[in-house]
Amino acid sequence: MVAVLLIVVPLGLAFAMPLFNFVSKHIAGYIPIAAMLCNLILSILLLPSVMENPQIVVLGGLSPPLGIHLVAGPLGVGLSGLISLVGLAVSIYAWGYIKQGAQDKYHALYLLLLSGATGAVLTGDLFNLFVFYEILCISSYALVAYLGDRNGVESAVKYLIQGSVGSGLILVGIAILYGMFGTLNMAQIAIHIKDVDSPAIFLALVFLVTGFGVEAAVFPLNAWLPDAHSTAPSSISAILSGIAIKVGIYAVARVLFTIFGVAAVFQYVLLLGLVTLLVGEICAFSQDNIKRMLAYSSVGQVGLIVFAICIATPDGVGAGLFQLVSHALSKAVLFLGVGYLVACSGSMSLSSLNGIGKRMPVVCFACVVAAFSLVGLPPFAGFAGKFLIIRAALAGKGIFFTVLIGIVLLATVVEGAYFFRMVQTLYFKDAKKQIEFKKTPASASIPILALVVLIVALGVYPDVLLPYLESAAADLLNKAGYIKEVLG
Repeated sequence: MVAVLLIVVPLGLAFAMPLFNFVSKHIAGYIPIAAMLCNLILSILLLPSVMENPQIVVLGGLSPPLGIHLVAGPLGVGLSGLISLVGLAVSIYAWGYIKQGAQDKYHALYLLLLSGATGAVLTGDLFNLFVFYEILCISSYALVAYLGDRNGVESAVKYLIQGSVGSGLILVGIAILYGMFGTLNMAQIAIHIKDVDSPAIFLALVFLVTGFGVEAAVFPLNAWLPDAHSTAPSSISAILSGIAIKVGIYAVARVLFTIFGVAAVFQYVLLLGLVTLLVGEICAFSQDNIKRMLAYSSVGQVGLIVFAICIATPDGVGAGLFQLVSHALSKAVLFLGVGYLVACSGSMSLSSLNGIGKRMPVVCFACVVAAFSLVGLPPFAGFAGKFLIIRAALAGKGIFFTVLIGIVLLATVVEGAYFFRMVQTLYFKDAKKQIEFKKTPASASIPILALVVLIVALGVYPDVLLPYLESAAADLLNKAGYIKEVLG
């Protein structure tokens, strides 16, 4: 029942937040830290065993396909560990960063967001995937508007409208599948879907991929992301980019590989990922607002991850998952670091950060490491991720994949251009105005530097992560094995 605790602990503490606040108004900030530390330990303890034998947790005493169940496999538990790790770092940062507004409500919503993300990657039931996805989305809408300023509320409303349309499409897709198969169990649907030849199947696929693609920020469904990321508190920007959009990618991949398993679709989604990569990087290059630049950069990275996963080979999926981990760590560092840079300069304009690297060396150093990792420079994690992706694409052979690799490398050049411009601004330009120096508190510098250490460690020793990624890739690719584990 350890997998159940991964959901119950943050969910229960979120609903108990008013009680903690009643005891002491200063205790709220510690609750997410305790919850994510607990989940991280549980995920680390659970991962070795599920690599050998995935665990199916039956809830309510009814076995699949009748009852609700959790599938604690290498992919789900690995992602829950990543959610807990980034969630822990951001919650420590938020302890000193969130000082205004109803802090207990912020931390409760934050725990709900992480509960939804964890539940979504562990559930084996399509409707519960939707429920946990909605918990994540609704919490995100509220947190984007947490500061209560006009820009934040406007961005949250845009996010809400687009997210609601996506949720409606998911619900229609689920209804179509339930009407055809009489079950919402993903393994049970996967068994029978190959025996049905109906246009409604394709329609359900389109609705589900489009709906989950909104949260994944796949082009052209990414319009909400730049505004939401740039106006939300930096701690929420970090969790949206580091975790929330990854859950959208997971949901799309689970639908494509496990439920439908239509190989002919992968090539089209691969090309869509490539378009998303180019659009994201070109838009990021044109930004002066640093948080919008990072937001569009996330769109580009989503495209790269989708491209790698839809190569649909063990090496391709493993490379995509490695890049997913690398991006989650790097973008969390960038948004957390930029949060304090913006607080000091009083502006999100890149030009307002001229020369600030000499005054805030720790935060700026961390941002540079994370930026270099995203570009793909050694010895950082992003280099290993992009190398694995190119190697997996080269294995496809033929002129088609050669052209695609060329496009990926071109996008990397564009990415390098705007990140090197950021580095030049931080260190090699004179300040246009006097900026009041603020010492970065330990609650911010400790989680940021801890994530930087992980970025460097994964870049130097990528082999540490590869066995887990191989098991996670097999979890996603081996449809028959998933069905056997769930239904026996």
